[in-house]
Amino acid sequence: MQHRTFHAPPRRLLRHALALAALAATIGSAAAQSATQQIEIKGQGLRTGGQAYSSTTLDTQQIRDAAVNQPERLLRQVPGVELRSYGLGGVVNVVSIRGFNGGAHGGDLGMVVDGIPLNEAMSHSDGYADLNVVVPLEIERFQVYRGPVSALYGNFNRGGLVAIETRRRGHYLEADASLGSFGTADVQAALGTRLGSGDFNGAAQLYRSSDFRPDSKYTRGTVSGRWSLDMAGAGTLSLSARAHQGDWDSASYLPKSQFDAGDPYGKDARVRNDGGSKNFTTARVDVNLPLSAQLKLLSFAYGTQQDYTRFFTRPLNASTWSQREETYDRRVAGAGASLNGRHVVGGLPLDWVAGAEFYRESTDYLFFEGTQARTRVAPAGFDRRYDFNSASAFTELALNVAPWLRPTLGLRHDRFTGDCTRQGPETGSDPCSRLNDASRTTPKLGVVSTVAPGLDLRASLAEGFALPPGTAKYAAGGAGLEPTVFKQTELGASYRSAWLRADLTGYRITSRNEVRTVSPGVFENFGRTLRRGTEAALTLMPMDHLEVGVVATRMNARVEENANPVLVGKQVTGVPRQTTGVTLAWRPPEGLGASAEWRRASDSAVDAPNTVFHGGYSTVDVGVQYVGRLGNSPGLSKYRAYARVQNAGDRVYASNAFVIGGQQLVAPASPRTVQLGVQVDF
Repeated sequence: MQHRTFHAPPRRLLRHALALAALAATIGSAAAQSATQQIEIKGQGLRTGGQAYSSTTLDTQQIRDAAVNQPERLLRQVPGVELRSYGLGGVVNVVSIRGFNGGAHGGDLGMVVDGIPLNEAMSHSDGYADLNVVVPLEIERFQVYRGPVSALYGNFNRGGLVAIETRRRGHYLEADASLGSFGTADVQAALGTRLGSGDFNGAAQLYRSSDFRPDSKYTRGTVSGRWSLDMAGAGTLSLSARAHQGDWDSASYLPKSQFDAGDPYGKDARVRNDGGSKNFTTARVDVNLPLSAQLKLLSFAYGTQQDYTRFFTRPLNASTWSQREETYDRRVAGAGASLNGRHVVGGLPLDWVAGAEFYRESTDYLFFEGTQARTRVAPAGFDRRYDFNSASAFTELALNVAPWLRPTLGLRHDRFTGDCTRQGPETGSDPCSRLNDASRTTPKLGVVSTVAPGLDLRASLAEGFALPPGTAKYAAGGAGLEPTVFKQTELGASYRSAWLRADLTGYRITSRNEVRTVSPGVFENFGRTLRRGTEAALTLMPMDHLEVGVVATRMNARVEENANPVLVGKQVTGVPRQTTGVTLAWRPPEGLGASAEWRRASDSAVDAPNTVFHGGYSTVDVGVQYVGRLGNSPGLSKYRAYARVQNAGDRVYASNAFVIGGQQLVAPASPRTVQLGVQVDF
């Protein structure tokens, strides 16, 4: 391994950070006295005045009611978001959001846990993010921002952002255990207690399934813990760590001809011993210091070590299938600090955050084509190290002028440097040189107005960006490439009362400076796409414990400019034009309850010229539950027994469709499955 030199943060960025800190100190000294607030996550204080952009938040109880074994399944409750499974075990599924088709498996959706990004800069795919490293039972808050609206996070949040906050306080002991079809078993536990002179919060999960297709066994385990110490009024010190391990086998994708011929859950005979493994560990330290009753300094440092290997068989052409191996050894180090304040300036409440962060990510990448049942039989196609460094400064402010005028302003500057080096002999021809330095300043502006009791109107303008994809960032022929710029305009309205919650949003996202290949290793900025749509969510509560919910989305994502004129006007692949969900739930605090959900996703384009379409699907899920106590005393343990049937109609459909090597392939969706479980609060 070659030793790589860490690039020092650019002076301009350091000047930005110092200027933000100076501004914060000035505001802190001039501000009037206000109530103390507890801030644990950067920007947490900005929530109090209402948000000028669309987001969906699930709390601990809603997450427990969902009884999921993967956090990504919570995305099904978010308007405008569609989760499309690959069915490949530990390979992350893809998320469609606001006309973008590459969330989670690609870089269209940012994901952070307690403010730390999960997205991988140069791993399986730019921006790849695996939520399986998080235990569902440890989540306190699951918030999804739609669009590039948050100034607190930069790269990979152009379609939106998933911000997860884990539990940091409290005394509890909870467990969730379930058994299901196809040998599925899941056990989760979470603990909050006093440990020595500090507070401990921990969680663990063990999951195992044989799945509904042959040779598709998946086993994973995760453990996490945090110890927090209050330093006698001088702030809080937190030490935390997380470890995850997964192993899986895979039946790969299925030819559509075999799927249509009556074998929808089979396996192509040319797929031999696909699968993979992942090991992930991370550790971090947080120091939160109160500088005054209105001002807190939050700082962190962390490191991550990960290795990931995947074996995947797919067609190279009409007659030949081949297995490939991808191996990534990834190391990340990061640190940052932010000032978080709540003040009264000129008689007006002001919440704000300003900070700077630095990350260094190194990925050793190996690629082998033509492996035989996970055995290498040919020289490495790629044997490289990618170094990727990012430095950022950001600020976000929310001013409460009046109930009808609450503006927000955000500004973020990101700069990226790095390098690519060949580690050994390889046959790959993709670019590999110094990363083409890139920087981008993105503004965010919004306003929210309460025009009647319970009725809020909002409007926002926000920019996001994307670096050149894949190895184009490291191409000598890509010098001068600009990041692709996304501009979102959004208008929305929300209403809340004792019996009704409603939200309606309209958005328009334009892109420019898309990157195209001129010739091998030579790239240029050329291309535009328009994404627009509406999102509606309605929840009726006609009586205690009864909820009726409707979520509907229309999306139109089309190419406006492309070097290939055939693609102009065509739909973006993998984006359903309509999604609809209807839920009915009866959930009394104790006793018998029931729920039902109907979901539908319309067709979507499979290939760029729109010659192949995937027909969409609709499903029905049902469930019952019983909530009780072990005895008659309110202080005794509470339990919730539940049974769920997913795809109750046993609908045969594909959750995803592709054209690879000139062949149409599908990822079969699960048939009817049954899950029986129990949750206990000790």
